[in-house]
Amino acid sequence: MLPKKLIKKLDDREANNALRGLGMQNTLNDFSSNDYLGFASSKRIFDRSHEFLKEKEIYKNGATGSRLLSGNHTLYPETEVFLAKFHNAETALLFNSGYDANIGIFSAVPQRGDVIFYDELIHASIRDGIQMSNAKSYKFKHDDLEDLDAHIRRVQNGDDKNQEIYVVTESVFSMDGDTPDLNGFVAFCKKYDCHLIVDEAHAIGVHGKYGTGRLQQLHIEDQVFARINTFGKGMGCHGAVILGSLDLKRYLINFARSFIYTTGLPPHALATINIAYQELYTTPEIKKLAENISFFKDKLETLDLKSHFIKSDSAIHCCIISGNKKIKEIATRIQEKGFEVKPILSPTVPAGEERLRFCLHSFNSRKEIDEVLELLATFVNT
Repeated sequence: MLPKKLIKKLDDREANNALRGLGMQNTLNDFSSNDYLGFASSKRIFDRSHEFLKEKEIYKNGATGSRLLSGNHTLYPETEVFLAKFHNAETALLFNSGYDANIGIFSAVPQRGDVIFYDELIHASIRDGIQMSNAKSYKFKHDDLEDLDAHIRRVQNGDDKNQEIYVVTESVFSMDGDTPDLNGFVAFCKKYDCHLIVDEAHAIGVHGKYGTGRLQQLHIEDQVFARINTFGKGMGCHGAVILGSLDLKRYLINFARSFIYTTGLPPHALATINIAYQELYTTPEIKKLAENISFFKDKLETLDLKSHFIKSDSAIHCCIISGNKKIKEIATRIQEKGFEVKPILSPTVPAGEERLRFCLHSFNSRKEIDEVLELLATFVNT
């Protein structure tokens, strides 16, 4: 029997129209997944990954242990060298997921006496990692360097020469789809001698030449303490990488518990990461996605929907419609017409800022974009 306290929490969430449940994959037109380039469904990547393993005569289904014991199979160092070169980093360290990477770096790197400043809309996995840290932490207003400046002036202790300050943001925010002033953050962190950490989960495969991400697009990747790139979005596979200095890699190998105490990724996962990244050099999907993003934004203007959407140049576009009940009802009616669009409910986002979240893909047709936005307009502009 589930304890009464837990039953009450479930009942409260259901009463607020916020109870989550597991759905099944469907055949609706996809405007909800993170598979921005269609790589997750690519038969070419699937087949080439299999051939990649056969060519190397690797026939293992699992890693057999953690990387510090028996699990550091040959594809690990090969993939990390490739990723470091692709992302113009000194070195790379693979993790089993973006969650593991964020838990690992934020729980291990900031020390007692250090301070972490994080954007108020930062991803839950980063918040969880920060909560596990011994450092003090403070949130600042979303993409607001003035607010961050005020926070830092208040807590910075010039007498403590051992205090380190970490500033954390994302290059594309998952719940808003917007992009912060990364050049501004780099300049700010130089001014105050802070360590800038950027999560690029929703930028990889979408922004920059060959989908390298926002930081490389802006040519400021070498001015960031650490980058966290995950592969479950635009890359269509699984795992994550932390890009940074050799010393940071050595430190994480020794102190990041989510790295140390887990079984490594199987060879097939590493093979898929390799092949998906190689695909970025030649795929037409990045260009197709950019064209769809532009078309979607133009359509918002035509249908007088722009004012309802958060400004975004990414693959994520959010229409604010207040209230869990209302947003769920609209999402259901759009789904009934054949379009998979997900409602984002409070408490995932603040109450009053519930939204329909449109994820665009290279494989969405202009006809589909037309139809789903015209359908949305019937609910919003009435």
